[in-house]
Amino acid sequence: MRILLSNDDGIKAEGIRALVEALAPYHEVVVAAPARQQSGMAHALTVGVPLEVRRDDELEHEFGVEAWAIDGTPTDSVKLYLEAIAERKPDVVISGINHGANLATDITYSGTVGAAMEGYLHDIDSFAVSLDSASELSYLEVARVFRSFVERSVADKEKDVILYNVNFPVRFHPDGVQYVFGRQGKRDYLNAFQREERDGKVFYTMAGEIYDSDKGEPTDIYATEQGYVSVTPLIIDATDYPELDRRLQG
Repeated sequence: MRILLSNDDGIKAEGIRALVEALAPYHEVVVAAPARQQSGMAHALTVGVPLEVRRDDELEHEFGVEAWAIDGTPTDSVKLYLEAIAERKPDVVISGINHGANLATDITYSGTVGAAMEGYLHDIDSFAVSLDSASELSYLEVARVFRSFVERSVADKEKDVILYNVNFPVRFHPDGVQYVFGRQGKRDYLNAFQREERDGKVFYTMAGEIYDSDKGEPTDIYATEQGYVSVTPLIIDATDYPELDRRLQG
C-alpha cells in the first residue's frame, strides 16, 4: 500500500517517526506533516497565507521515504500534499501517533483527527491513532501493532471509505492486544482555565482536570480504561436526521 503519514505534533515528533520505522519496510510511505506542533487545531485550514514547504532530510536519509514539512495545520499538510504535491493518490492516510489520547468529546478539537478527516474527504481510508500520555507502551511498539490492524481493516472493510479513530491504552489488557469498537463518550475538564496577572495584563491558560460524564461500556473511554485498543468509526456528515425528518414531516 501507499501510505501518507501526518500528525499534529509536528514532523519531528516521536510518534510519526515510529510509524515510519514500522511501516516503511512493508509499504510505500510518504510523510506530509506540520513543521511544528499544532495540537488542538481540529480541522482548521489556512486561507490566503503562503505556506512554506520543505523536504525533511532527517526522515528521508534515515528511512528512505519522501517527507515534507509544511508550515501549517494538520489539515493543511494533508490537503496540500494530496492536491498540490502528490503524483499518485495514497491508498491510506494515517495521522499520529499522537502524544495523548483523543477520546470522547476531545475528538472535536483534535488536530490528529482533523488530518485523518481530510484524507477521508478525499475518499481515502483514513486512521487517527493516539497513545495515552501516561502509557507504559512505546511508540514503536504501538506502531508495530497498529500496522497489522490497518492492513486487516482495509482488507476487510465493507464501506467504500472508512475513518477510524484509534486510541491505545496505558497498558494492554492481561489477555493481550484486543480491539474494541465503540462510540464516543463524553469528556469535559474542570477548572479548565487558569487565570494570572503579569505586568498589569490578564492571561488565561487552558489546563484543567478530566471529568468524564459518559464512559460506560459502549464508549471509547471505557475500552481504553480496561486496557483495550479503542476504535470509533467516524463520519463527517453532521446533519441531525431525526430533527430534519420531524421538520420535513411537520
